[in-house]
Amino acid sequence: MQNDINTYPIQQFIELVKLADISQKKEIKLDIKTARILALTLGEVAVKLNQDYESLLEKRNQNNDVIEIRMDGGGFK
Repeated sequence: MQNDINTYPIQQFIELVKLADISQKKEIKLDIKTARILALTLGEVAVKLNQDYESLLEKRNQNNDVIEIRMDGGGFK
């Protein structure tokens, strides 16, 4: 199941931080609307990562393949 998340608010924040760093600003400010959207997006990303992680663990636990290794001592010819 594909669950696309709009990560544009995160990209905007990263760009804002980069620009502030380049211009040697001491702080950045976000209005409450931007901060709320950023927080919701970060929450969605965290939930998606958790779902993906759980899915991978479930697939790994369902894999019951048996690997058999035989050691015959080898030899040189």
